[in-house]
Amino acid sequence: MNISLLAIIISGLALMISALTAWLTLLHRGTIKMTQPTIIFFGPDGSFGPPKIFLRTLLFSTARKGQIVENMYVKLHRGETAQNFNIWVYGEKDTLARGSGLFVSREGLACNHHFLLPKDGTPFEFLPGEYSLSVFASLLGRRPIRLFTQKIVLSKEFADEINSEKSGVYFDWGPDSESYHAHLDKNSNKSLSQFLKKGVLE
Repeated sequence: MNISLLAIIISGLALMISALTAWLTLLHRGTIKMTQPTIIFFGPDGSFGPPKIFLRTLLFSTARKGQIVENMYVKLHRGETAQNFNIWVYGEKDTLARGSGLFVSREGLACNHHFLLPKDGTPFEFLPGEYSLSVFASLLGRRPIRLFTQKIVLSKEFADEINSEKSGVYFDWGPDSESYHAHLDKNSNKSLSQFLKKGVLE
């Protein structure tokens, strides 16, 4: 192989690498993904509030430039019944914010996500049985995508506690068993409804 042909091959490879780098850093839109939630909560918002779903997870972008999340919501299926929890609140205990735009970088963002029922008077009750929980996100300028789906079984005992005693049920992720383990919490958590009524999260 002569020197000129070798130089052409090297130049071609360098050009391909440069084009790939440019695509990955500037042109590749990517998407967002989420990790397995370490905890999921079914129960009332506060002691006597409406039903709520809470989870903690890490969101991250598959593209170097990051993503803008316009909205997130949860869809809960039980048998033939489906219910959207589309009031989205995120953040830590002292920094809660109504979801209305969130930048997610490649490094990711771990925080709590609370999902409440829509403000249209939709009745909902946590009944015993197997649920399919799906988390959706709307990226800027795109249709909603499903980030996560999980089957969760709510026992009759715990369902009765939620509806009669206004207790909450936490599902903790067990990495060895690769399943969620439920436990009851009778201590009321701080209600998000008071923030919504006061307009803090509007």
